[in-house]
Formats: sequence, C-alpha cells, structure tokens
Amino acid sequence: MHPRHLRARAISLKSAGVPFTEIYRTLGLSRNTVACWLYRSRSKIDSSPDRRCPFCARPARPVDHPADYAYLLGMYLGDGHLLTTGRVPLLRVACDLRYPRVIAEVGDAMRACGARVVGHQRREGRDDVRSSWMHWPCLLPQHGPGKKHERAIRLVPWQQRIVDAHPGRFLRGLFHSDGCRTTNRIVRAGREYVYPRYQFVNESSDIMRLCQESLNELGVRWRMGRRTMLSVARRDDVAELDRHVGAKC
Repeated sequence: MHPRHLRARAISLKSAGVPFTEIYRTLGLSRNTVACWLYRSRSKIDSSPDRRCPFCARPARPVDHPADYAYLLGMYLGDGHLLTTGRVPLLRVACDLRYPRVIAEVGDAMRACGARVVGHQRREGRDDVRSSWMHWPCLLPQHGPGKKHERAIRLVPWQQRIVDAHPGRFLRGLFHSDGCRTTNRIVRAGREYVYPRYQFVNESSDIMRLCQESLNELGVRWRMGRRTMLSVARRDDVAELDRHVGAKC
C-alpha cells in the first residue's frame, strides 16, 4: 500500500497538465500503479468534477477554438466513436486513406480542441485518427451505447450556439464524413447535362435534421432524394457549399 500523499501528488500533477509519463517517473512508481490512481478509480481526493476535468469548470467557454470544434463535431457525428472505459476515454474518427488532407484536418481539430496527443491507426483503406483525453466525454455528450441512428442525438445549448455561429465548419465536418461532392450527368431531350452536386447520407434522422438546419442557416436550398439522402444541386447553392466544404482531398 502506497502512502496516501503519493496518490494526492499524482492527481495534483495531472490536474496541472503534467504528462502521464513524467508523473510516474517523478514519483518513482510503476506505470500501472499511477494509471490505476488516475484513470481507474474515483478516490475521495479526486471526487471534484473540476479535478477530474478542469475544462468543465468553465461551461460558458468549453472550447477555445469553436470553429475547429464545430468541424470535429460534424466528423464525430458521421464517422466518429468515443470509447469510454475505466481508462482514459478514446476518441476515434475513421477517415478514408484517399483523403490525406481530411485526415490532417481532423488531427488539427482535435489538437485545437485541447488534445495533447493525436495518433493514427491504419487499417485496410482507412486511417483512424485517435486521441485519448479525459475531457472528450464532456465535449461530446452525444456518446452512448449502440449506433448513433438508433438513439436520440440532441445538441446541448453550448453546442448549439457553436453550430449556429459556425454552420459552414459544422457542415464541412458532416460532408467530409458522410457526404461527397460529385458530378451528376443527366440526359434530357437528347442532350447531356453535367453539373456538380453535394450529397449527404446518414441513417440518423436527428443528424440529418442538424445538417438541414445548418444548410438553412447558410441559405442553401436542399432536397431529400430519400429519407436518408440529402442533395444540393442548384448552381448557386453548390457554389455556396464550395466556399465552406469543397471536394474531399
């Protein structure tokens, strides 16, 4: 049994932002012991919400870069997953390997939101951008068991204010995850017409509604091809989305 003051010291160092590796080396303890104190148990010393997550002490300004958060929120609602266990919560956003700039932008957004370390796990055809951080469940309260389209997705007031202020960045995240900019070809009266259009596909009616509301905020007209697919095809509306989204690359 280690002295109680060592556990208190470890928690104090973590609250001050000291990296985990430096904490257990400074205290001269094993990695597993310190990890257990910081991430697995909820001691009386660590019972304050402010100690567990110092960012939550400032609910009026939960993020320093709201535009980057709006983008990351859109990516999370599309292709993101938040794993919450007894250890540090892990945010993972699955990105297509064909779009390296999207991969880089997701990593940059995670760092802008406050994550210290961002990593990558490559699998066949995709790159999972990953970051472990205690604050992710606070920033992404939509996390929960099961698939997103099988549960209600509602933004809390501070999230809604950010999305309302940055609808273009939020849409960029949505379309970079579950959308695309394509070239449509149709034939009418023997003539072929070629024009660009945007499509967004998502099984969740709540996420689709959030997409529609942000498009409305920008004055972009849209129509539903089917219940799970939204399309933007008018020239002026496509041009407006090009200013905020553009083709994935």
